[in-house]
Amino acid sequence: MPTCLKQSDLPGLQPTYRGKVRDVYELSDDRLLIVASDRLSAFDVILPDPIPGKGEMLTQISNFWFGKTEHLMPNHLTGTPVAEVLPEGTDVALYAKRAVVTKKLTPVPVEAIARGYLIGSGWKDYQATGQLCGIDLPAGLRQAEQLAEPIFTPSTKAAAGDHDENIGFDQMVAKIGGELAEKVREATLAIYRFAAAHAAERGILIADTKLEFGTDADGTLYVMDEMLTPDSSRFWPADEYKVGTSPPSFDKQFVRDHLETLDWNKKAPGPSLPSSIIEGTAARYAEALKRLAGIVLD
Repeated sequence: MPTCLKQSDLPGLQPTYRGKVRDVYELSDDRLLIVASDRLSAFDVILPDPIPGKGEMLTQISNFWFGKTEHLMPNHLTGTPVAEVLPEGTDVALYAKRAVVTKKLTPVPVEAIARGYLIGSGWKDYQATGQLCGIDLPAGLRQAEQLAEPIFTPSTKAAAGDHDENIGFDQMVAKIGGELAEKVREATLAIYRFAAAHAAERGILIADTKLEFGTDADGTLYVMDEMLTPDSSRFWPADEYKVGTSPPSFDKQFVRDHLETLDWNKKAPGPSLPSSIIEGTAARYAEALKRLAGIVLD
């Protein structure tokens, strides 16, 4: 059975950051211990119910993609076994599949998003303006339609409880500089194209994905945090894909769709989830991990 962890607790180590999903601890030698909890956020609100095994699945699929894309962009993993850095007496089995030891990087303060299909906030932007993050798109596109070419659509990186906002590339350049912005855009699209081709061979369409990047003291760019997970991407079963509707998915859109049926203002505190939604979400994440990476967690 997968482990369940809503919040990490490592005696002797103090977390420097608790995000929507991940808890981050500083180690020696400019390294971090990143623990993926089973917390689930939707509409930028952390929901009260964890999804058992979710953190393990996120970590395993991220590690798979980090390895697969090393030829495109270096990543934050150090290769140090997690058991070597856990405090004495810690239940290693609880953390072994959901934690990684990484380089300590300076995060690029922008969410890097690649979109291959018109869905989510991109679809809403298009309906209102005919554009997506300032990019003109052809008239008459339908919901979930594949774009002629994948596009890069950055957004702000909001603090917990706030909402990310789509921005234009010019705004990104103003925020982080032209050279770095170009590198992030190029890497994001290259990784998306590679992953989309891999997934398509396995019956999954990657509609979009969000990547995070960081730089080291020398200015070298790395991809970091999580990568092409069901939390940060939309994964659609190819055999059920239809233009004009929001397709079924192997990601947390299943939870978003449930929440949209509730009388909830999308502000904290979030509503509790019924067991059918918790179990259904876990099953979708597990299916994505199995199809994309060939990994089944016991």
